[in-house]
Amino acid sequence: MWQALFFGLLGSVGALIGAALLLAFHDAIRGRLLPCLLSYATGTLLGAAFLGMLPRGLEQAPAQAITSTVLAGIVAFFLLEKLVLWRHCHDGECEAHGRQAGVLILVGDAFHNFVDGLVIAAAFLSSPALGVATALAVIAHEIPQELGDFAILLAAGLGKARALAYNLISSLATLPGVLVGWFWLAEVRQAIPYVLAVSAASFIYIAVADLVPGLHRRVGATAVACQTLLILAGIGTIALFRFGH
Repeated sequence: MWQALFFGLLGSVGALIGAALLLAFHDAIRGRLLPCLLSYATGTLLGAAFLGMLPRGLEQAPAQAITSTVLAGIVAFFLLEKLVLWRHCHDGECEAHGRQAGVLILVGDAFHNFVDGLVIAAAFLSSPALGVATALAVIAHEIPQELGDFAILLAAGLGKARALAYNLISSLATLPGVLVGWFWLAEVRQAIPYVLAVSAASFIYIAVADLVPGLHRRVGATAVACQTLLILAGIGTIALFRFGH
């Protein structure tokens, strides 16, 4: 359990620190780094879903049940995002930004981080290697998300210190998520493959519906080559952690 808690804390607070460091960079530098982070995060999310969670779930439950759960999960995440309960915004110019959006993003981010904790707990209960790979994918996609959250809060009129404090409180929701997931799934182990399937659905949805459209804004040959290499690097990192242990 302590290993899951450690990586849960690393996934939330570590990502927040990374986002805060990026915020300190000049706009031009940050503008160059963010697309690279989004590309790498896309690869880690897809790698964790297709190389880790889905194969592990299919080992423990019927294929039809797992694939149906993934499909239902993707539809559910679409509806949640439509209801603005789960919003991943990486652009400071979104239409929803403003004071109300600043409050809403904190609530949505706390819920998101709680679910990330459940995902990490389920992965560690399945195997330590999958747990580490999953936590890495969480960190990779949380850094650009936290950076977007900072932009929203600053646009809503908060100072940098208050924005950091509020984001920190929101990020710590990962820890109760790990605890709830660990003790619940330890008692109901037959639920683990289905939690992994839902987790895979969330990772696939975030990557395909949220991150990839941002990557399509850059269409030059150099940009495409760089994005592809970074996506493959993200997938390769997950493969290394997943199969190297």
